[in-house]
Amino acid sequence: MSEDQVMLGAAMMLLKRHGDLAPAKVAERIGELHAEGDEMGVATWKAIAARMDEIMRAGPMQ
Repeated sequence: MSEDQVMLGAAMMLLKRHGDLAPAKVAERIGELHAEGDEMGVATWKAIAARMDEIMRAGPMQ
C-alpha cells in the first residue's frame, strides 16, 4: 500500500467517524502537533487534510 493510499484511507475514516466535523478535528490535531514541534506529524496530517479536501470536493460519500 502506498503512502498516498494510507493518507486517503485515513481521510475516509475520519470523514466517516466525524462527518462534517472531520476538517476541524484534523486542524485541531495539526495545531497540537505544531505546538509539540512535531513537524513530521504536521506534514502527515496536512497530507491527510489534502486527501480529505479531495474527497469532500468530489461530493457526498455513499
